[in-house]
Amino acid sequence: MSNIEEITSVVAWEKHISSLPTSTLLIVSFHAPWAAPCAQMATVLSTLASEYPATEPRSTSWVKINAEELSDISEAYDVTAVPFLVLIRNGEVLETVSGSSAVKVREAIEKHASKAGAATTTNNGAAPAPGLGEAEVNTEEDPEKKKQELFRRLGDLVKAAPVMLFMKGTPSEPKCGFSRQLVAILRDNAVKYGFFNILADDEVRQGLKEFADWPTFPQLWVDGELVGGLDIVKEELDSNADFLKPYSVKANGDTSAVAA
Repeated sequence: MSNIEEITSVVAWEKHISSLPTSTLLIVSFHAPWAAPCAQMATVLSTLASEYPATEPRSTSWVKINAEELSDISEAYDVTAVPFLVLIRNGEVLETVSGSSAVKVREAIEKHASKAGAATTTNNGAAPAPGLGEAEVNTEEDPEKKKQELFRRLGDLVKAAPVMLFMKGTPSEPKCGFSRQLVAILRDNAVKYGFFNILADDEVRQGLKEFADWPTFPQLWVDGELVGGLDIVKEELDSNADFLKPYSVKANGDTSAVAA
């Protein structure tokens, strides 16, 4: 069975990719240790990896990368949120999957990987792996169950950091003026915050409107509770200049945002 290797440096990454045969499917999981959906995805990927034998030459190679610690690699693959999966063969990106849908991840991997000799559990009486069996398939087919799954994910996302900004684009490249202004407010108040680029995940973009009962973006969440958009944040600061003070840090370079 295949195992997932942790890549901890750019040097290790370059060494790893240079060692692979051109036919090997490289499965790269970008994660952040504080993001709850990443823990779920780690279980999913570990289960999937166990279905692929560790052959020589390798048919698949499984690695995980901390998106924050190795930001140069993250940026090279346009990672704007985690969990984020990249499938690569011979240096070419075949497909990416953003989010924590086990079904989408399995389908993407099976689409590009040869499963000759892979272990199966369909005819030996073994139960499907958690999150990967019939229940997950039914969730995809049943709109109500799919909505419940999405809302659970959104509930984790809004609590991924004490201050969470759901915006269009990223703090370094906002894609709308309102997002740009809200990023500036957070930086001016030395707030360390998590962010999620809703343009990178339409499921989150549409679902959060209903989950939050708030139809527009950006959205600022504090301690898992919705504050609102740009106007509401401005009003809060006008009425209470210390509104964001509990979440501020010293202006020593520790105010950079982290992706959720």
